Amino acid sequence: MSFPKIDDTHDPALTSWVSGADGHADFPVQNLPLGIFAPKAGAPRAGVAIGDHILDLAQCAERGLLPEAVRDAVRGRTLNALFALPSADRLALRRSLSRMLSDGKHRESIEPCLFAAADCTLHLPAAIGDYTDFYVGIHHATNVGKLFRPDNPLLPNYKYVPIGYHGRASSVRSSGVPVVRPRGQRKAPDADAPTVGPTGRLDYELELGVWIGQGNAPGEAIPINEAAGHVAGFCLLNDWSARDFQAWEYVPLGPFLAKNFHSTVSPWVVTAEAMAPFRIAQPARPEGDPAPLPYLWDEADQAQGALSLTLEVCISSAKMREANMPPHRLSHGPASNMYWTVQQIVTHHASNGCDLRPGDLLGTGTISAAEREGYGSLLELTEGGKTKVLLPTGEERAFLEDGDEIILRGRAEAAGFASIGLGECRAVILPAK
Repeated sequence: MSFPKIDDTHDPALTSWVSGADGHADFPVQNLPLGIFAPKAGAPRAGVAIGDHILDLAQCAERGLLPEAVRDAVRGRTLNALFALPSADRLALRRSLSRMLSDGKHRESIEPCLFAAADCTLHLPAAIGDYTDFYVGIHHATNVGKLFRPDNPLLPNYKYVPIGYHGRASSVRSSGVPVVRPRGQRKAPDADAPTVGPTGRLDYELELGVWIGQGNAPGEAIPINEAAGHVAGFCLLNDWSARDFQAWEYVPLGPFLAKNFHSTVSPWVVTAEAMAPFRIAQPARPEGDPAPLPYLWDEADQAQGALSLTLEVCISSAKMREANMPPHRLSHGPASNMYWTVQQIVTHHASNGCDLRPGDLLGTGTISAAEREGYGSLLELTEGGKTKVLLPTGEERAFLEDGDEIILRGRAEAAGFASIGLGECRAVILPAK
């Protein structure tokens, strides 16, 4: 397995001349995530987050400040061309940016290319050709399975195959875009027929998003020992779910209108190279579980294929915001609560010859925990709506109400390294139209 290596760009002693970057909660100079932003009265363009600022990569390219191999790729309105480059070219870009943003001698040439992030609009990082959502959070699968099949929560295929389904790329939105409560069919257990109307059981799902870099040719597989080289980076993903629609429609073909109305991603792509210090061993499978089939097994992947990330979900109701109250944390837990690694889902996705392309998005599925404090959805926290979550205002929630805002956060930490964040993934619920 060829994972990115730790190098001088990860040095915890590295500092930046950009005001506010040192010690920034998400974007110190050790991070340098990629995104698409638009300054006031400007067109969308490629940028890099550094503290509370954004570095305009297109301007840097025009000034001849970037490696020649990436200059054309950063001039577009999406990151697709940059994702399509060999990982060595993206690494060269990272090293160049690290040097320019940490060495004060570059300040005069670089500073005119900086914008205050607060004055900019963030967009989707890529034109998403395809979006696939997996189901690798075993605790979520178990917790939800117990609600419907108490004696047999996991179906027989779960521990043999990374389960996934194809989502709707057109409804993936960047953080901050409101979610309009969807309308659809639902059938109460005691009803004779379904009805149509706004969902009454709107839920969030805490996921990690995986951006594909270089793809594979149609008909060709991606070997497990090469899968890491096809991952450009990571983000947070909230795959909103209408649980009442889902319960009615998912048999026999799986999610449809319950899932395709809106998915929210954090706008910054934390690159695979930035995550190098935060790779950890994949948790061992419980004794008695089947070993992955050979095409999904790689010793190096088991040794380094998981990520040392802590994920968090917070809620802010309209009443809380009116009272200037901070968001209320619903859950937090490690991203390593995944039964399959990112590399395994990439390999499985392409194992039948399916071609992945630069800018494709994969969701891990809801990452949850065995304990309540780490549950990744309201479906789990409220036991399917039977109990309610109490908010600091005294409000209660079984599922989300109009005006609620959900905020996802993620933080990577490892001893001896500067911690980095994934930024925020947030959206407010608007009434149905």
